[in-house]
Amino acid sequence: MDTAATGLTFRDATDADVDALVALIESAYRGDDSRVGWTTEADILEGQRTDPEGVLAVIQKADGRLLTVEREGAIIACCQLEHRGDHAYFGMFAVSPKQQGGGLGKVIIAEAERVARETWGVTEMHMTVISVRDDLIAWYERRGYRRTGRMTPFPYGDERFGVPQRDDLQFELLVKELA
Repeated sequence: MDTAATGLTFRDATDADVDALVALIESAYRGDDSRVGWTTEADILEGQRTDPEGVLAVIQKADGRLLTVEREGAIIACCQLEHRGDHAYFGMFAVSPKQQGGGLGKVIIAEAERVARETWGVTEMHMTVISVRDDLIAWYERRGYRRTGRMTPFPYGDERFGVPQRDDLQFELLVKELA
């Protein structure tokens, strides 16, 4: 058994998890705490990554779920899964910076893909990644995701998504065929 998977519990998030999930997501992507891990966006975005309303909306979405990962009773990771017709959308992926680098992300994404296949019968997983995040995109490519070159604009001016530190941000669609 993969040691990264040892002692993990996967469950759907509840309204009671909102504050802990916001703190987790912020710690993985923003501010100095995020620099402990490798998924930080602190050099390209300041401000918030999400807020309680955004997390609650994902939890309560009828055609989605916020998969929460615990170890020893503490929330250490999460990811959004949303059913979108013939595919599922994967987003809001966060692993506690102190837990990064040990293979946990691989375990979680594999579980998310399994859940999406079994729950909705989808044949593809889609996600969007900020196109300048080369290391992160390479990590997803090693997991079988492919770049599509399909870009959508970053929501400049909407501080709910952060305060950009550069003017070339956009999202690229990554896609994986699910076996």
